[in-house]
Amino acid sequence: MMDWIYFFDLCGTAVFALSGALAAGKHRMDPFGVIVLAAVTAVGGGTIRDAITGATPVFWITDPNYVTVTLITVLACLIFIRKPYRLSNLVLPTADAFGLALFTVIGAEKALSLGLSGMSAVIMGLITGVGGGIIRDLLCRQVPMILRTEVYATASIVGGICFTLCLHTGIESITAMLLAMLSTLIIRLSAIRWQLSLPAFDLKTKR
Repeated sequence: MMDWIYFFDLCGTAVFALSGALAAGKHRMDPFGVIVLAAVTAVGGGTIRDAITGATPVFWITDPNYVTVTLITVLACLIFIRKPYRLSNLVLPTADAFGLALFTVIGAEKALSLGLSGMSAVIMGLITGVGGGIIRDLLCRQVPMILRTEVYATASIVGGICFTLCLHTGIESITAMLLAMLSTLIIRLSAIRWQLSLPAFDLKTKR
C-alpha cells in the first residue's frame, strides 16, 4: 500500500508542477521561469513542512524522483500543451483536488511520525497541501487562493482533522488515510462543482 501512496505522491507532484507551469505560461515567463514556478508549486509545501519540523535534508534532496517528475512535467507542458484553457477549466482543478487530498494526508502522517501533536499534524498537512500554491501565487503577484473565498484550505483542514481523529480512535492507518482523502475530495470537488465559496470579510467605509 505504501508503494501506491508513493506512486500517487509522485502523480500529485506532477499535477502541482503542471499547475505552476500553466501559471507561468499565463504570465509569459521564459523556460527557466516555468521550471522555477513549477518546482516551487510541486515541492514548496513539503519543503516548508520539512524545514519547520527539522526533517532535513528535505524530501526532494534525499529522493531526486520528485525533481525528475517536475522537470518531465515542465518539458511535456512546453512541448505538447497548446490549449491550456481546457486543462485549466476542467481537468486541472479536479486533478489538483486529488493532489491536495493526498498531500494533506502525507503531511499530517509525516508530522505524526515525528512525534508531533494532532494539532501540529493538521497544520503540517495544510502547509504541505497549500504551501506550494501560496508561493506560486506570490511569485505571480496575486493574492494566494487560500486567502480568497475559495473552499480550498478548508478542505485540507477537514482532511487533516479527519486523519488525526481516525488514528486517535484506533482506526487502521491505511483506512484513516483513505477516509481523510475522501473527506478532502468531497469538500473540494463539491466546491468546484457548485462553485461554493466562503463569505468574504468586506469592510466598506460609509461616505
